[in-house]
Amino acid sequence: MTDSPASVRGSLPADPNDLSVTIVDGYVDEPAHFGVPPYISTYPRYTAGALVDAGVPESRITYHTIDELRDDRSKRADVADADLMVYVGGMTVPGKYVGGTPAEPDEVRELGWTADGVTLLGGPVRFGVGEENAGAQETERDDLDYDFVAMGDVEAAAYDLVREGLEGYGNRMRTNEEVDRWAEKGAFVVEQHPNHPDYLICEMETSRGCAYRCSFCTEPLYGDPAFRAARSVVDEVDALSDRGVRHFRLGRQADILAFGGDGEAPNPDALRELYGGIREVAPDLRTLHLDNMNPVTITDYPEASREAIRVIAEHNTPGDTAAFGLESADPVVQEENNLLVTAEECLEAVRVVNEEGGWRPGDTAETTPGGDDRVTGPSTGPDASPRLPKLLPGINLVHGLTGERPETYEHNKEFLQTVYDEGLMLRRINIRQVMAFAGTEMAETGADIAQEHKDQFQAYKKEVRETVDNPMLDRVVPPGTVLPDVHLEYHQDGKTFGRQLGTYALLVAVPGERELGTAIDVAITDHGYRSVTGVPYPLDVNAASMDELTAIPGINRSKAGDIVVGRPYGSVGEVDSGVADISRFAVVDDTSVPIPGRERAGSGPGPAAKSRLERRDSSSVGRGD
Repeated sequence: MTDSPASVRGSLPADPNDLSVTIVDGYVDEPAHFGVPPYISTYPRYTAGALVDAGVPESRITYHTIDELRDDRSKRADVADADLMVYVGGMTVPGKYVGGTPAEPDEVRELGWTADGVTLLGGPVRFGVGEENAGAQETERDDLDYDFVAMGDVEAAAYDLVREGLEGYGNRMRTNEEVDRWAEKGAFVVEQHPNHPDYLICEMETSRGCAYRCSFCTEPLYGDPAFRAARSVVDEVDALSDRGVRHFRLGRQADILAFGGDGEAPNPDALRELYGGIREVAPDLRTLHLDNMNPVTITDYPEASREAIRVIAEHNTPGDTAAFGLESADPVVQEENNLLVTAEECLEAVRVVNEEGGWRPGDTAETTPGGDDRVTGPSTGPDASPRLPKLLPGINLVHGLTGERPETYEHNKEFLQTVYDEGLMLRRINIRQVMAFAGTEMAETGADIAQEHKDQFQAYKKEVRETVDNPMLDRVVPPGTVLPDVHLEYHQDGKTFGRQLGTYALLVAVPGERELGTAIDVAITDHGYRSVTGVPYPLDVNAASMDELTAIPGINRSKAGDIVVGRPYGSVGEVDSGVADISRFAVVDDTSVPIPGRERAGSGPGPAAKSRLERRDSSSVGRGD
């Protein structure tokens, strides 16, 4: 990192009105912050807002994702020609991504070389860089050949560089008062994202930092929790909504239940103000999800937590996931890594979220947030509404931590099996190996344990996928479940794959190669370990292909042929009853079908679905709006 402005390659115009800036988004993945497409993180938005607040016109700020620069190298001219190039990115947890590919260290370095102006690097990349974006490795700090590395907040560094000049640069953290301004002022930059407006979800910050100090986690490096006011978050949603955003996730916090409180105890009234305010300013939103929820909060404050979870489940959209940081069910690992919650405490928290949030829109009474007659979860079995549950827990497990031993894997498997055997639901089980970052206690251990146990880790992970993930997914998403607005992303093996927008969205495979970049409603027909298959909902039996018909449970090629031979039908009831019950999946011709629970606020977007198959007369049948 450059300590003296004398060594900086260029200078900035004295008048901010003359300054040209290019922001490059290399994507982020942190314990409490996500920004890989279709997500956009807070970093580029707040940086753009800070620049505008410092006097730079919106028209002088260009935003590109790293994927844009890969796909169209001519856009690198914006990097080369800018007076100031700001790179934001960094991965402090490893993952696999479909919507985008995070920048590798060599790419980040190349961008710094490409820029002729002043360069600023920031985001979680400041915590360290490995050889690649993967787990089971150690990282070290690296300036990647940039003039300035923001060891505080990149948005504050950008603001100070413009307002004070190169000599005024400092590694400081921004204040909540600055975020109040910058979050709204930077909303415009979302319009430059290649996914805007239909396939873009904004990661929203309610707080950052953590009151606890788990050995491996980078979130405590931001300090104790610093909560934004509900009004500030709502105003940011309002500004983003004005720019066409319809999908939001409250993911930038260590514990959503602690919002508006003292950092530990829940404050249901603050959550009512937050969620109710978001619904008021963005009544036509299509996704409202969250990420992190601390299970220890639920066990320490059970009644307040229950009320808070009810507030969330009343206002969110279906398929929401509260990620629980269990990290390990092994008491030895828990002790040696300052982990907060025991396996039994986490199990109790799973029960609570299942009860308060594990109902499905359409379960009735009348469907179903308030009153003593409301339906509670877990909603499973043949009488459950064919929608995703409102809010379920997810479990995060980390391997390679200090104290890990062969018994650790058995403890984790026993915990997960107990959850399943109790009839509870988990929306997601995330199993990963640790990344060791400077400033955390794991820096002393490094990735040695993860490397030593890599073979055992792979075998254990496979076993969990087969014995728990597979039957759990069938419980959460049984055949007949309807997923509205599945965005189609890519083709493979004669199928089209897509996802809904939201937290840990399911990967959905649909027979045939359909137009990418569009969205369809899907009825689920089968499931794998972590993905599902389905057919367009509702399926027109008079136009459906053989592949679509055979995807329905109980229909083989022979029975599908019988259906085709018997066409056309005047109603689904005319289909031979000896074939299969297809009423959960199919209609005849251009028939509207209500999606259960969709009519009430918070249950999900859109009107009744219609068949959107290509008709035999070549006319297109689309979902009515």
